Amino acid sequence: MSFNRFFIEDAAKFEGQIITLKGWVYNKRSSGKIKFLMMRDGTGLMQCVLFKGECDDAAFEEFEKLTQESSVEVTGVIKKEGRSAGGFEMGVKSLKIVSVAEPYPISPKEHGVEFLMNHRHLWIRSQRQWAALRVRAEIIRSIQEYFDQLGFVRFDAPILTPNSCEGTSTLFSTSYFEEKAFLTQSGQLYGETGAMAFGKVYTFGPTFRAEKSATRKHLTEFWMIEPEVAFMTLEENMQLGEGLIEHIAQSCLKNRAKELQILERDLSKLEILKGPFPRISYDEALKILEKRGVPIPWGEDFGAPHEAALGEEFGKPVFVHHMPSQIKAFYFKQSDTHFGDASTTTGKYAFGCDLIAPDGYGEIIGGGQREENAEVLQRRIKEHELNQADYEWYLDLRRYGSVPHSGFGLGLERTVAWMTGVPHVRETVPYPRMMNTLRP
Repeated sequence: MSFNRFFIEDAAKFEGQIITLKGWVYNKRSSGKIKFLMMRDGTGLMQCVLFKGECDDAAFEEFEKLTQESSVEVTGVIKKEGRSAGGFEMGVKSLKIVSVAEPYPISPKEHGVEFLMNHRHLWIRSQRQWAALRVRAEIIRSIQEYFDQLGFVRFDAPILTPNSCEGTSTLFSTSYFEEKAFLTQSGQLYGETGAMAFGKVYTFGPTFRAEKSATRKHLTEFWMIEPEVAFMTLEENMQLGEGLIEHIAQSCLKNRAKELQILERDLSKLEILKGPFPRISYDEALKILEKRGVPIPWGEDFGAPHEAALGEEFGKPVFVHHMPSQIKAFYFKQSDTHFGDASTTTGKYAFGCDLIAPDGYGEIIGGGQREENAEVLQRRIKEHELNQADYEWYLDLRRYGSVPHSGFGLGLERTVAWMTGVPHVRETVPYPRMMNTLRP
């Protein structure tokens, strides 16, 4: 099936041809007998030039009625013009108004964040927001491409769940007929069932955390990509993760360079995102943090200053592995040491790995090796004061052909923020959900 309508991003294919462009007025200006109409159609911008005598008189009259975001159809010849946006422009022959827009609330002047968030449905039309969301779409495409090329099966996890994945304190609950259900924190537990059936799977969907956090890196609703692989070790897990990051970055550079330029992203920051990435243990990370003047006691999780310091130390993403068990979820494999084989005598360390992005973008990947022993997992469920009855189906994975297995979660919005360089995750999703943001 072909889709033959003209779009600005395909202008090079139509050079010298008379076409009709359907879109919206981005801005306009006049210079004597010449009028300039900047049009957008969702794929890019194009300057449309009206010369007196080359276009019909009605086009000049209609031009005067146009306001920002009015919808129009313009017909003319596509010409190569290096000075114009996209390298092409149109010599207009005729113009048809579809709808004249009312005065547009988002003007070139500076607007506050609250105002822009209240008008998010219009803000996404602006160039920077448009560019960021185009990069988001490319990242989603590249993620699916990466796993598809490796033979992974996409395995969709439910959004409504009967139990938590990482503790009950950050769950949104809802009534589900005669019982209570929760909005999922993660598709991981279900992804593990998929790994036992298909060998290698990934889940990809919205997740929810009822965290009262107002940082630039947190949303209450966000999208997660979570691969799970049977027989995969912790090191292989890190290899899979760094391969994904490299593929995402190189895809953005190849396919969304124009959008990254609009966002004024330093492309050199993405060009260096090629594996292998440095790997350090949690204990080694503490020594680096102490050297950099931001020490933390053993057993505490990293905060923003610590993640930033580790990013500065290496200048590229770094994996921190073998975190303290006390700050990790119940399903992590445990170890007595931050090296060597896993064991279950004291469980001081978790067989986990976090990928910390440079430039303050923080944890992008969090994952590790899962506990495959049913008895140990039962003990961990009890230690975390969870109801074992809710996890009997999960324990079945250990009762019927258990194997070592690993996986991770990658937060889509943080990844988009990192790739685009935008300052806040609210600009990485069409309609962000935060503590005080539920509308539109």
